Amino acid sequence: MIERIKIIELAHQFLEGKSLFLTDVRVKPVNRISVIIDGDDLVGIDDCVALSRFVESNLDRETEDFELTVTSAGIDEPLKFTRQYKKNQGRTLAVELTDGQKHDGKLTEANDETITLEKVVIEKINNKNIKKNEIKTIAYSEIQKATVVISFK
Repeated sequence: MIERIKIIELAHQFLEGKSLFLTDVRVKPVNRISVIIDGDDLVGIDDCVALSRFVESNLDRETEDFELTVTSAGIDEPLKFTRQYKKNQGRTLAVELTDGQKHDGKLTEANDETITLEKVVIEKINNKNIKKNEIKTIAYSEIQKATVVISFK
């Protein structure tokens, strides 16, 4: 079986110096390899094709056959790196914390240690609905999983 670390090394070699970065490599039985990349800007089909060709050119099908898929990080992929949080500022996130709590809100800030979510909540005070902004700052170390929420508004 082709080693995952080999694919990671090849991907890093290709992506070095580019605005693209590796988010995941999966190697399943019978050498079904999935490489997932993201970028500080958009990831194009040409980027995926170029990386695929690079990886393929550094593996020997005569020695060991494989199936290789290179894709961009889809909207259903959880955010894993600070770069991804920074890129998604202004979008709504669903965040699950390591202690099981769940939060959602607009990502208003992402720095090297924390993210800040903001959402409007409605409180009833004296029979009146009052809108308030709820702000939650979360350390990356507290995040179990964070995904972008798709809005069709």
